[in-house]
Amino acid sequence: MTHPDIERVLLGEAEIQARIKELGQTISRDYAGRRLLLVGILKGSVVFLSDLLRSAALDCEVDFMCVSSYSGSGSTGQVRVLLDLRESADGKDLLIVEDIMDTGLTLHYLLENLKTRNPRSIEVCVLLDKPQCRQVPVKAKYTGFQIPNAFVVGFGLDYNERYRQLPFVGVLREEVCC
Repeated sequence: MTHPDIERVLLGEAEIQARIKELGQTISRDYAGRRLLLVGILKGSVVFLSDLLRSAALDCEVDFMCVSSYSGSGSTGQVRVLLDLRESADGKDLLIVEDIMDTGLTLHYLLENLKTRNPRSIEVCVLLDKPQCRQVPVKAKYTGFQIPNAFVVGFGLDYNERYRQLPFVGVLREEVCC
């Protein structure tokens, strides 16, 4: 059952879970024998990160950062760090886990910021990628799905703190968000 504010379901729960399982297996192979620090970007990545963590056979740590570049349905173009890592990145393999990459501004900022902390390596894993929205050249090593330029919610993604709990990714009705 969908939500009345959802125009259409873009990615169903089973499809998302199958892809996360594949990502977990690939990341497990790539980081076998290494201790990985998963850096979840709050709040949107929490659902994705939880499922990814359960699907990966890894010796890993988890930490979080909270950054903001959005107000309502649009990017402000400025990234603000609201919560920083508690763990040191020095000498560690970092995997930034993000819900969605669209303009690339947030991930570009995070990559540049975290590179200054002397990690052994740093890569990005995103559930959703909107490549046609990119304003800066950023690539994720691990991508769940490429999606069209639509305002999506569910599976951790929100609009004004609503819809995160939906077990699918859906396109929000235009009259609701825009």
